Amino acid sequence: MEKTWRWFGKKDKITLAMLRQIGVEGIVTALHDVPLGEIWTREAIRDLREYIESYGLRWSVVESLPVTETIKYGGPDRDEQIEIYKQSLRNLSAEGIHTVCYNFMPVLDWARTDLLHPNADGSSNLYFSYSEFAFFDIYILKRNGAREDWAAFTFPEGVGEGRDILAEVDALAKEMTPEREHELVENIVIKTQGFVSGNFREDDEAPLEKFRQFLDLYAGIDKAQLQANLKYFLEAIMPVCEECGMKMCVHPDDPPIPILGLPRIVRTAEDIRWFLNAVPNVHNGLTFCAGSLSAGAYNDVVAMAREFAPRTHFVHLRSCHIFPNGDFTEASHLGGRADLIELCRIFEMENPSLPFRVDHGRTMLGDESRGYNAGYSFLGRMFAMAQMQGVLAALAHEK
Repeated sequence: MEKTWRWFGKKDKITLAMLRQIGVEGIVTALHDVPLGEIWTREAIRDLREYIESYGLRWSVVESLPVTETIKYGGPDRDEQIEIYKQSLRNLSAEGIHTVCYNFMPVLDWARTDLLHPNADGSSNLYFSYSEFAFFDIYILKRNGAREDWAAFTFPEGVGEGRDILAEVDALAKEMTPEREHELVENIVIKTQGFVSGNFREDDEAPLEKFRQFLDLYAGIDKAQLQANLKYFLEAIMPVCEECGMKMCVHPDDPPIPILGLPRIVRTAEDIRWFLNAVPNVHNGLTFCAGSLSAGAYNDVVAMAREFAPRTHFVHLRSCHIFPNGDFTEASHLGGRADLIELCRIFEMENPSLPFRVDHGRTMLGDESRGYNAGYSFLGRMFAMAQMQGVLAALAHEK
C-alpha cells in the first residue's frame, strides 16, 4: 500500500522535508484556507500540488473537500452547494488528484473528551469518556432532551453492564471545576473541529451558542432522512465522478454511536452496506477507518475489512481499546481491537496500491509542547508509521 501522511498545508509545523525523511510517499491534505462552501480553483489546487511535488512527494488523497451542513440537512441552498462541490471535483481531477475522503457526520467531525489521556509509559492518547461527554451535553451545552436521551442510552452487549450514566453525570456535577468545564468545551468543540471542518475556530467568542445553532439545523432530521440526503448528494455527483475518474470515500462516524440527538449513518456493517447499495457505483466507496470502527464494540473490524475491501478507496490504520465500562482510548497501532496486521494483509491482497495513513498517534517525547493539531503528533505518528512499515515488510516477505 502507498504510505501517506495527513499534512495540514504550508503552515503545518510538520514540514514536507521532515516527511520525506521518514518514508512518506503520498500526502493527504486539503485547501484549508478556502472558506467553507467556496469553489476550489485549479490555480489554488495546482499551487499546492506543485509545492508538494517539489519535495519529491505526491498529493494522493484530498481529506477533505468538506460537505457543507446545508447538504447534510437538506437546506434551501443544497443544490447550489452541490454544484460548487462538483466544480471543485472537476478542478481536482484536472490537476491529477482523484481520491476524496469526506464525511457525512452532522456538526461534529469527531469527538473525544480527553486529548492527553496519560498512559503508563508516560505517553498520552485521545480518550472518550461517556460520563464526561454526557456531562458536557446536559450541564454545559444544556441541550433540550439531553437528559432523556442519556437516560435511554444503552451500551452494546458485553460492555458498560450496570453502568448508570446519569448517576455518574450528577456526581461529576458536584466536583466539576470551571477549568475542567472549559477544557471539555475546548476538547469537544474547538481543538478537534476547527482544523478539520471549518465550522469552528479557536477565536470564536461564543462557541457554545454557535454549536447550538448548528444543532438546531437538524431539528426533525432522523436517520432515514440523513440517509436520504446522503443518497441525494451521491447521486448528484456520481456523473462528475464518472467523467473525471474521481473516487469518493466516506469516513465512518467517530465515535460510531448516536450523540447529541444527531443521527449517525456510517457506524456499522449494516450502515455501510446500505450506502454502498443505495448508490451502487464503483466511484462511491469507503474510507476504511479502523480506529472509528473499532470504537464500536458491535463491529467485527476484520470481517468488515474482508467484506468491504473491494469498495475501499482509502485506509486509516488506527486501533481503539474499549474498557469494560464502555469508555475507549486510542491504542497502540499493534494493539487494540482492530488487528491492523490482519487488516494490512487483507488490503494488500485486495489492492496493494491503496493509499493508507496512520491515523492519530500517541503524544510522546515532547510532542505535546510543539503545537500540533490534536491527535496529529509528529513523533507518535512517526512511531506508528514505522510499526506499519514493519508490518508491510513482513507481509511482503510472506509473499
